Amino acid sequence: MGENKRLNTDKHNRNLHLPVLKARGIEKSYADKTVFSNLQFDIFQRDRIGLVGLNGTGKTTLANILFGSIEADKGSIERMKEPFRIGYLHQSADYSVGEFQEFETILDKDMLYQASKLGLSKIQEWEQERLKSLSDGERLKLSLAKVWTSKPDMLILDEPTNHLDSKGIEWLINQISAFSGPVLMISHDRYFLDETAQQIFELQNGTLSIYDGNYTSYREQKEKNYEDQLHQYNTQQRDIERIENQMANLKKWSEKAHRESTKGGSPSENRQIGFKEYNRVKAKRMDQQIKSKMKRLEQELEKNKIEKPEGEAKVHFQFDASGKRGKRIIEAKNLSKRFGDRVLFKDSHFYIKHGEKIGILGGNGAGKTTFIRMLLNEIPVSEGELWRSDTLKIAYLSQDVSDLPLAKSPVEALNLTDRETIFRARTLLANLGLKEAMINQPIENLSMGERIRINLTDMLLREYDVLILDEPTNHLDLPSREQFEKTLKDFTGTLIIISHDRYFMEKLSSKMLVFENNRIARYEMGLREFGVKSKKATPLENGDNRKEEMMVIENRITAILGELSLLSPGEPKYSELDQKFKELLKEKKELTDL
Repeated sequence: MGENKRLNTDKHNRNLHLPVLKARGIEKSYADKTVFSNLQFDIFQRDRIGLVGLNGTGKTTLANILFGSIEADKGSIERMKEPFRIGYLHQSADYSVGEFQEFETILDKDMLYQASKLGLSKIQEWEQERLKSLSDGERLKLSLAKVWTSKPDMLILDEPTNHLDSKGIEWLINQISAFSGPVLMISHDRYFLDETAQQIFELQNGTLSIYDGNYTSYREQKEKNYEDQLHQYNTQQRDIERIENQMANLKKWSEKAHRESTKGGSPSENRQIGFKEYNRVKAKRMDQQIKSKMKRLEQELEKNKIEKPEGEAKVHFQFDASGKRGKRIIEAKNLSKRFGDRVLFKDSHFYIKHGEKIGILGGNGAGKTTFIRMLLNEIPVSEGELWRSDTLKIAYLSQDVSDLPLAKSPVEALNLTDRETIFRARTLLANLGLKEAMINQPIENLSMGERIRINLTDMLLREYDVLILDEPTNHLDLPSREQFEKTLKDFTGTLIIISHDRYFMEKLSSKMLVFENNRIARYEMGLREFGVKSKKATPLENGDNRKEEMMVIENRITAILGELSLLSPGEPKYSELDQKFKELLKEKKELTDL
């Protein structure tokens, strides 16, 4: 078990010179639990490594050992040169607010430049109070900028895409491509790993398996290896069964011969055929055959025993949505929201139907979370109307876990009474990675990710019409994410999803609400189609305002269509809006023909 498995030995995209870092015999335990043992690997100058594995397999522990903040119990880390600077981006949950409260840190020119590339403009004008109330996304972006400006020889990035918008993710992908040193990335973001990783390190059952290629290649190779090993295991099991059946038959015959050897016949019969002696010899020969076959089988298994392959962790989620509602369950008319002089969005018209899977897209600060809070009646609209059916049962999964009772255990916090529901809760918590020992601990001893799992379990246990999921996959490992996707596809209610996990959004979203140009626009397509549409858009040339004009016209068309959908043809305003719609279509055609 301790020996590493080298899978797919093709050295594609790897340099042939000496490694910059060599790890030999790395072992780490906590109390009586061995996290991993005998890890051996090399890291080369241009390596792009994705480190994956179930939660609790030791990914962050290994990263800290490489960084030097944790010592291994056994083994050695050899670096090509000293000092060997490693830029380490910790998980977002580990960021220290005080890290950014020294204002002179923010004023570093290189950091200002990198932060601006991530969409944080004019941060040199931020006040100290602003720095004390950074959002998760802002904190992550400043941490990324700080890591990049530290001039590291190697990068370790732990969940770097959590809370990053699409612009930030593309910036990060480009920066990783241009970086001259090796990069080790712990991530559950499959799109990000496909775009960046050239090699996958997988931690499982305390051992390290190495696959060449990106995440998709790793999944394909892992599935092939599983099928191959399962076939070999089943073949060997059939051989074992055949030999064991032969031994069972020989044993029956041997037992019969032993009985016959002691069975008394008449004196004349025994003298004539030597009956007893014959059966004693026969029984002895069969005993030797059994021993011989058993020895050969044991030798074969000792030399070539094939273990049954361990399948993927099976995580089962169950949702139910109570009876169907009306076709339209949410409608916005002339919706606007502003804070003081800052306008997040205005003049927005759209609707959401029962059963739709809506993806919400927009940059950090565009107003996505504000819209969700308006939908939950937590904050008022500034202008217009945001209607929701009074009978809707809405569940909201957010990253905020501050309301959990810290002194209670997860099951106690869920406030369950009947035995069957408690059993379901414990099963769900275990499937989400909270083992029995954690389930019985006070919540104050659990990490942020483990606490979010408690909120997710609470949502899964109850029947809802609408699920609002705000970055739901941030703290789920890969098998959990994939099972979560399959379950959400079968959910009969309405989904409203905010996520930077591109694969997750592409698989689930069939419609989009896009926050752009201070408006919320509904698109009759999923994220994959929307991305293709956006790439086909003509780039804005210097002095050419056609793209901007086209976007204004399209937004006005979307707004009018939203209003028209709420009216009947006989109403007075219907004709007026229909005429405006035709005029806008004409303007759009003229602009397209230029």
